[in-house]
Amino acid sequence: MAIPRIFSVYELTTYLKGILERDKSLQNIWLKGEISNFKLHTPSGHMYFTLKDENSSIKAVMFRSKAIQVQFRPEHGMKVIVRGYLSLYERDGQYQIYVEEMQPDGLGSVHLALEQLKAKLTAEGLFEIGRKRRLPLLPATVGIATSITGAALHDMLKVIYRRFPNAQVVISPCAVQGQDAPHTIAKAIELLNQLPQVEVIIVGRGGGSREELWAFNSEVVVRAIVNSRTPVISAVGHETDITLADLAADLRAPTPSAAAELAVPVKNELYVNLTGLQKQLLAALQNKLNQKRRVSELLAASPALRHPLHRINQERQFVDQLYLELQQNITGFINNKNAILNLLGQKLDAMSPLKVLGRGYSICQKSDGIMLKDAAEVRVGEAVTVILTQGKLACTVQEVDLCRNQ
Repeated sequence: MAIPRIFSVYELTTYLKGILERDKSLQNIWLKGEISNFKLHTPSGHMYFTLKDENSSIKAVMFRSKAIQVQFRPEHGMKVIVRGYLSLYERDGQYQIYVEEMQPDGLGSVHLALEQLKAKLTAEGLFEIGRKRRLPLLPATVGIATSITGAALHDMLKVIYRRFPNAQVVISPCAVQGQDAPHTIAKAIELLNQLPQVEVIIVGRGGGSREELWAFNSEVVVRAIVNSRTPVISAVGHETDITLADLAADLRAPTPSAAAELAVPVKNELYVNLTGLQKQLLAALQNKLNQKRRVSELLAASPALRHPLHRINQERQFVDQLYLELQQNITGFINNKNAILNLLGQKLDAMSPLKVLGRGYSICQKSDGIMLKDAAEVRVGEAVTVILTQGKLACTVQEVDLCRNQ
């Protein structure tokens, strides 16, 4: 009886791994399923996730060298199709697929990447209308970021010089398609921002396929437009093509030629408008001058300005009249008060004790000066003074008669 071979765990794991790796059909296999437990390992950039369907699941790993080529962002619950090879991870003793390629199941990876980037930038507010700026009416210099070999540049220059022959244009060359295009476009915008005389920038290219326009859907170009201190006109492709650069720009033009028309006005139209404004200004000034002249003529014809001293003399005469009236009123007032005073004096004089004395009456006073009205106020032998009209008498009371006068 043969003795059975006893494997170590490592030996068995290595044996099974060899079986998987020797099977060529498992070394380039396509799988589809739903992503679960997705994790992007930040330090290394590797992706770890589980690929599952209704009945089974398999662990999956996608190393950084392959992960950076994925044009969309994998997420939990996303249905994908992957290509890779099967092997066994010795430490955990489980088989897994090492993914080398990934694409969305049912939706193109390029379209999905665009929608994801658009959602991200929209959430940051980069496409909001409120942050867009007005273009200058007559820019000192127009900057153009485009390919110097494309027909778009020729079309834009033709339109600009036709509308404003003495316009100043600065061209910042850049690639408009290909792998390096996004960074060269962003650099071209940055260089134009370093020129203070550039007051508006046109970024664009002529029409092309969706793939050829893809550089203008890149995040680096969108952020370069948003960070531009100078207003930006986006003119990418034809009228039906709308890129993320169009959404981020301060103004979107359907074509490069239309962008050139938006960038500069027509010189002849400006001249006509300025001439019309000049005529309106001169007419307004002439009308104002005529109004002021009529006012001046009316003022010059007024008596006050023709004979300014006449009004002053009239006022002087009026003052003199007021002075005379005031004197008359004061004199009349004084005379009236004097007459009243005299009348009161006469009444007072009539009531004066001296008038009574003048009629033969006298006033008798005690020694202390108190006037006597009653005989009972003195005694026999008391000294009294009798005041007459002329002089006074010092008397002594000889007899007191208390009888009342009838």
